[in-house]
Amino acid sequence: MSFHQQSEPTKYTSETLKSEEMLFNLGPQHPSMHGVLRLEVITDGEIVREVVPHIGYLHRCFEKHAESLNYAQIIPYIDRMDYVASMNSEHIYALGVEKMLGMTEKIPKRVEYIRVLVAELNRIASHFIGIGTYAVDVGATTPFLWLMKEREYVLRLLEWISGSRLLYNYIWIGGLYYDLPLGFEEKCIEYLKHLKPKLDDLENLLINNRIFVSRTANIGVLPLQTAINYGVTGVMLRASGLKWDLRKVDKYSIYEEVDFDIPTGEGKVGTTGDCWDRNFVRFQECKESSKIIEQCLDKLTKEHKRTRDFDPQALVPRRIKPPQTDFYFRGESPKGELGFFFRQNPKHKKGDIPFRLKVRAPSFCNLSVLPYLAQNTLLSDLIAIVGSLDINLGEVDR
Repeated sequence: MSFHQQSEPTKYTSETLKSEEMLFNLGPQHPSMHGVLRLEVITDGEIVREVVPHIGYLHRCFEKHAESLNYAQIIPYIDRMDYVASMNSEHIYALGVEKMLGMTEKIPKRVEYIRVLVAELNRIASHFIGIGTYAVDVGATTPFLWLMKEREYVLRLLEWISGSRLLYNYIWIGGLYYDLPLGFEEKCIEYLKHLKPKLDDLENLLINNRIFVSRTANIGVLPLQTAINYGVTGVMLRASGLKWDLRKVDKYSIYEEVDFDIPTGEGKVGTTGDCWDRNFVRFQECKESSKIIEQCLDKLTKEHKRTRDFDPQALVPRRIKPPQTDFYFRGESPKGELGFFFRQNPKHKKGDIPFRLKVRAPSFCNLSVLPYLAQNTLLSDLIAIVGSLDINLGEVDR
């Protein structure tokens, strides 16, 4: 062909237009990847064909540690699983051991109301970080900074109680580390007055924001039957339309004595069970938790007041020796159903150390549905889907 001779234009067909599939890793260095999560992603252009999650190694080894510690010593290790909701994990574990020992009815009411009070405070803090970091995932920085400021109020209250910001070791088997500090109830009531208008601001600033709705509505839709088949629990299950909350279903602790609703996804701006619904349910649960806290404070200041002879550790036995049996207890953590399976072996010489302790971690189970949700979505939507799961890798890689 001479220099001046022009070639004929290329004729594009459906075969030539079809792009080649590409395999690449998303995370853990990506700012929207949680902890050490790595996603092996197969794409066809901008379309995600397949996702394989690799959960990495956080070296928690909780279940193995539990085989060499007595029941009381295990609590600080539980704090390090879902480290943004440690109070909830401690509460469920302590209730499980107490029920296994048959001492549930002996726990003083004041202890139970304090436990629920701090657990619901921690639930709000957990949902704030879940919603706030999700805003960053979909491209908004302001709501994240604003929610971190609001979360700080909760952390200061919990630090006042326990002396720690995240890993509390406050709820003990048979009681508490210590009673509420003097003046805590009044400060908590002040916080609730501060929180109510802030939740309304959050709804306007983020949840109903047009850009946020367009990035999350009809994205990552999880049908109810699929959620049940995958064993999904917590906010993700309720966002798909099922009113299933273990605080209501199993009625453990004093949750039967307080009034609160179970928010569910309704498909208000998109399809029931999408990314928007999951964040909407988390937001609504913050309102319900504030109702529970208000009722607990009312009981603690009127019916179950502090007394000089109140000992929050009165029922803690020196050595916890449960019966030789298999036992399972579950509760509602901010991420979903957190369950502990205890096994005592009659041949095990150390009777105060569990022969086996298995954890049913909600983040681990909820992550299993990601390959289903990510199929045939846009690559940009994959980040929105991962963030909507609100997983904690300390709980996934135990």
